[in-house]
Amino acid sequence: MSNLSDLLLLLSLGAAVGLWLKISAAREHAVREARRLCLQHGLQLLDETVGLRALRLHRGSPGRGRIERCYGFEVSLEGDDRKSAHMWMLGTAISALSLPTPDLPVSPVAIAGATGANHQTSDNVIPLRPRRADQRLH
Repeated sequence: MSNLSDLLLLLSLGAAVGLWLKISAAREHAVREARRLCLQHGLQLLDETVGLRALRLHRGSPGRGRIERCYGFEVSLEGDDRKSAHMWMLGTAISALSLPTPDLPVSPVAIAGATGANHQTSDNVIPLRPRRADQRLH
């Protein structure tokens, strides 16, 4: 009977080590992807690391569920700030991405409108900076 319990203990230990190796490999892949995305979008990856933030079940095709992982990391836009970013991965592919955008200057017309000042101007739209083609995730 002791041989069977030793075998089960050994199998459990092997499964735990295998799971730990798989999780470590997925995290290292996420770090490489975060570095690539920061380089692509002109951001600086802070601390050179990512952290697992959430897990969820993703249902792609009927009857087949896969685990989707969310990694959080911090980036810098200008070199003197710290912003949060998130990356959802399904296997080795990125399924969703949330990167910070630069703070846009607020026009004086928008400030006057927010404070209730009665200025009659025809331009009440805050201009947004157009997105560069290399910032889009394909």
